[in-house]
Amino acid sequence: MRNLAVPDDTSADAHRVQHEIYMRMGGTARLGVAFELSETVKQIACAGIRHRHPEYTDDQVFQAWARLKLGDALVRAVWPHRELVDP
Repeated sequence: MRNLAVPDDTSADAHRVQHEIYMRMGGTARLGVAFELSETVKQIACAGIRHRHPEYTDDQVFQAWARLKLGDALVRAVWPHRELVDP
């Protein structure tokens, strides 16, 4: 196993087992896990935005998430005539 950093909330043994399981999975399955984790992180971020800004519409939540994910320059390029939405 490469020298992968063990997360603070995971024992070295659990991390090793998890890594072994991922290595036994095919590339397609690992990619599926990556997409699921990415979607979960997006949902958590959007929940945080909704908690901080309950008045936001779904579109504003998406724009705020996009600002977190992409940064101001790309969000301005996509929506040049809109004000930036605070995350």
